[in-house]
Amino acid sequence: MKTAIFATGGVGGYFGARLARAGHDVVFIARGQHLRAMKLAGLKVDSIKGNFHLNPVQCTDDPSEAGTVDLIITAVKSWQIEEAANSMRPMVGPDTVVLPLLNGVEAPEQLAEILGKNHVLGGLCKIMSMIGGPGHIRHTGAEPFIALGELDNTPTQRTRNILTILKEAGIRSKMPESIQAAMWEKFLFISTFSGVGAVTRVPIGVIRSLPETRGLLETSLNEIYTLAKALDIPLKAETVERSMEFFDTLPAGGTASMQRDIMQGRPSELEAQNGAVVRLAKTAHIDVPLNTFIYQALLPGELKARNQLPKG
Repeated sequence: MKTAIFATGGVGGYFGARLARAGHDVVFIARGQHLRAMKLAGLKVDSIKGNFHLNPVQCTDDPSEAGTVDLIITAVKSWQIEEAANSMRPMVGPDTVVLPLLNGVEAPEQLAEILGKNHVLGGLCKIMSMIGGPGHIRHTGAEPFIALGELDNTPTQRTRNILTILKEAGIRSKMPESIQAAMWEKFLFISTFSGVGAVTRVPIGVIRSLPETRGLLETSLNEIYTLAKALDIPLKAETVERSMEFFDTLPAGGTASMQRDIMQGRPSELEAQNGAVVRLAKTAHIDVPLNTFIYQALLPGELKARNQLPKG
């Protein structure tokens, strides 16, 4: 199965490297200094699961050079989906399937609008990873995991084929009974992690240790859980409790990617995370006061990062 990684950030770089290391045909879509370093010296992965170095690697900034592929693992920022979907068109053949591993719950629909619903799966991943420098991926926490499924939750041969190559690469993976529920469980967790982290500007070890900020985690989780149930997403009753338990397993210095982007003044996934909570809550006539505060408090910084801040 020929696989393209679009793009080679902390998530795509890690999972693509694991697939390539296992002998699978993988081409990495990257750009800038990251691409130049990969062409020169390959891709280095430092991981809590074991370090390794791939050299050489197939990599390009031109999707047309990759040709038609069987699988595109999409791991861009949520606000880059439209551009990414249009850019990957040269790699999409009649049987190509796109697996989004993004934060948020709107990516499959957005990809399907451009590429066609028959090409798109639902998906999510759990991992704490980032670019450590050009040609370097750092996996710092969480057992790497991928869940995937057809949007109608029907088991198919193509989803089974993807699970097979993931398992051959030693990546824990699953086809859940409801991919929508699985995506919302991740959405509930990551939006809370990102939003509370970005507002408090401290790592998870501090947030979970102080009763006041630990309460913010619980409140946000409960708001998003209530929203999901109002939208008929079949989340299990223990979802909030399980999410809190997962927070307690993360490295004390852990931060979410949205939090890091906001703290460094870069465009972030605010609209796809806490912003999406607020938008969806309005359509469902659900009150989400904490997530509304988080979104409103972070919005000026987000607009500034995008050069869209109105003049006072």
